[in-house]
Amino acid sequence: MSAEDLEKYETEMELKLYREYRDVVGLFKYVIETERRFYLTNDYEMQVHSVQGEVFFEVSMADAWVWDMYRPARFVKQVRVLTFKDVNIEELNKADLDLPSDDSGFNT
Repeated sequence: MSAEDLEKYETEMELKLYREYRDVVGLFKYVIETERRFYLTNDYEMQVHSVQGEVFFEVSMADAWVWDMYRPARFVKQVRVLTFKDVNIEELNKADLDLPSDDSGFNT
């Protein structure tokens, strides 16, 4: 596989992922971003733990969608994330979810 073939494959996978995101984002209430992943979910719980002066976060989600182009199935029943890094949680505003229906942001 050439570098050009690999780049084309990754571009196609990103476009497919964006289209899936566009189709499912309206089904969810929250966006949760960690240093490794981006999730959509309707239900989450976050706990802050402190052990011997070290602080870490535990985020649990049910029925989530994960932004990861290498996963064969992006819908997951249960997710548990432990991280020492920042966790960003935002409630989606349904009025802001008017995403463009075309794929103009992607070059194929």
